Amino acid sequence: MQTGRTTNVPRGFLMRRASADPPKLVPLLSRGKHRSPRKGACFMEMASYLAGERWSDHPRCTHPLLASVARLVNDLISDRKRRRLVELIPAVIGLTTKDPRADVRIALRCATTALPIASAERQNALAVAVVTAERTLAMLEGGPPGHLSATSVQALGSSPLATRWALTFASGLDASVDGYLRFGAPTAVRLAVPAIAEACVPDPDELLCELLVAVIGE
Repeated sequence: MQTGRTTNVPRGFLMRRASADPPKLVPLLSRGKHRSPRKGACFMEMASYLAGERWSDHPRCTHPLLASVARLVNDLISDRKRRRLVELIPAVIGLTTKDPRADVRIALRCATTALPIASAERQNALAVAVVTAERTLAMLEGGPPGHLSATSVQALGSSPLATRWALTFASGLDASVDGYLRFGAPTAVRLAVPAIAEACVPDPDELLCELLVAVIGE
């Protein structure tokens, strides 16, 4: 993602614990929207606060789809683990672009992360999300139709029945880039993040943290 500045997420930062509690005047992260910092803050409200913008969970300083992932992770992660997200907030301030490939790559990252661990009833929709994201990315980058990245091949391979169904279903969907950006990418994010949070894996909170790091990297 192209930005007006360089943003680096330190390797292994998720392993570190804060050495001190945040100052009392800084809002504490919690689920949902908040009217003011006195009531607490979600991840993106804190970003608007630190960026000096009007208090909002949809600040202008962050790419809209990235902000959507951050809001979902904030709301779905456990209270115990949510404090670990604080270190990521500075990384999303000023991180935005009009390049449509950013939306596609964010959606694809979410879908490929979720598909291998999602419950069976979610797999068809997530496989469609992977297939349509790859198709749109190929249109944007001039790649061959039907091309799949190694990550997508691995994700789809984890659910062969869903993949077979998705390939048939996706062939009848709107193949325009505009349609995908308006509907496909946001839908993929809304499907994938809850699928990760509710997956039967040892530590879904850790996967949510890792997903947000990966999406910032995209």
